[in-house]
Amino acid sequence: MTVILYKILFVALGVFAGIYVGAIPGLSVTMAASLLISMTYSWQVDNALALMMGVWVGGVYGGSRAAILLNIPGAPAAVATTFDGYPLAQKGEAGKAIAVSTIMSVLGGMFGLVIMLIAAPYISKVAVKFSPKDYLLLLLMGLMLVGSLGGKSVWKGILTALIGLMLAVVGTDPITGLNRFTFGISDMRTGLSYISVMIGMFGIGEALFQLLHRDRPIVKQDVLKIRPPKEVLIRMLPLSLRSGLVGTVVGALPGAGGDLAALLSYDFAKRTVKNPEVPFGEGAYEGIVAPESANNAAVGGALIPMLTLGIPGDSVTAIMIGALSIHNIKAGPTLMSTMPEIFSNLAWLLLAANIFLLIFGLTGIRIFSKLVELPREILMPLIMVISVIGSYSIGGNVIDIVWTVVFGIIGYFMKCFDYPVGPLVLGLILGPNLELYFRRAIMSAGSVGGMFVDIFTSPFSLVLVVLLALMIVSQVRMSKPEK
Repeated sequence: MTVILYKILFVALGVFAGIYVGAIPGLSVTMAASLLISMTYSWQVDNALALMMGVWVGGVYGGSRAAILLNIPGAPAAVATTFDGYPLAQKGEAGKAIAVSTIMSVLGGMFGLVIMLIAAPYISKVAVKFSPKDYLLLLLMGLMLVGSLGGKSVWKGILTALIGLMLAVVGTDPITGLNRFTFGISDMRTGLSYISVMIGMFGIGEALFQLLHRDRPIVKQDVLKIRPPKEVLIRMLPLSLRSGLVGTVVGALPGAGGDLAALLSYDFAKRTVKNPEVPFGEGAYEGIVAPESANNAAVGGALIPMLTLGIPGDSVTAIMIGALSIHNIKAGPTLMSTMPEIFSNLAWLLLAANIFLLIFGLTGIRIFSKLVELPREILMPLIMVISVIGSYSIGGNVIDIVWTVVFGIIGYFMKCFDYPVGPLVLGLILGPNLELYFRRAIMSAGSVGGMFVDIFTSPFSLVLVVLLALMIVSQVRMSKPEK
């Protein structure tokens, strides 16, 4: 009984800490999990995993709070949440938006858990068959999100996405080791940190815009009724389940993670939800439900390849594999047969983490919502300071601060001239892997022509090609000229 209580206590502590770590730009869940390894290596494995699971679940959700209140995604998985979450805060509905994000994050997390329990062996068999060309097609599908992220002009979204892809090649070539566009500056060899760019464009850029346009009235938040009506939640339930499925499947693909899952789900919702009460990008609750359900469902999905194949689904599961190895436990195909208790323990821990997420996520909303009512002369400089600290904390490099400030200024002018910043960040996030898998696909096929032959002779690839073609057709229909 005491052992169970300790597990529950560590999960609760992890969720609580994760929510607030995730809400601070730059303090990632991966960073927190890596620090926990050094702190918990002498603990019992169950207690260490309980704390990590709590921080993971809480941190994935925590990024949505800053995204809704300040238009700054606390984590890359919360980028999509800013598109409709912040407009809701501008309408005085921040409290209700946070409540919706909490409830839907829990539903997505529970859905991912159920899929993990039922379909872990089957999904892992599909995931392991994905080759470089399949990942290339998946990333190209992710790049097609520019239409959803581009605001009123698809062409502006395409232009900024191309800039993001160009910036992604800065640094050391991942295959040849040659420096590209570094101009002899050693700090540029590691490339541009997309987190620094994201913090700059969303954080510094938004703060500058608010300060220089502070004549606009401060919106009073309605915090008397923060819980959304039951009929709204019931209406959103099908979308939450569909997004949870997308999040689980994408999360199960090694290296994909909640970032891509959230963006794909947002795009999926924008294409499938007919006649939302408010257009997407202007404060549609569907724009919160989809990404928040997906990024928490991706937690359960990421555990599937870790437990069944020994392959990390994302950066956090890579750390968890290390934590298991410290305790002489090898994740992989034999784990479920030789040590089934590890699988069941992680399932129970994920269940407990989502329960505590509901409890802690629905508390403190009124206090958090009042944050946006602070005078801009106080709040915006504070955001700038937090953004700079968060950027520096990524790797302890001064160059990250420089990029944060530079892209903050660029983000300000993009906002002034109505150019979307989301596609640029998307291009920077997807660019390195897009290049890597493109070159791997060519090398595995022997030539560019061989790669196309492989694509059109593989069942998995053909399915992805059809989906990609449908997305391209949809983008063409969306690309109407501005009037």
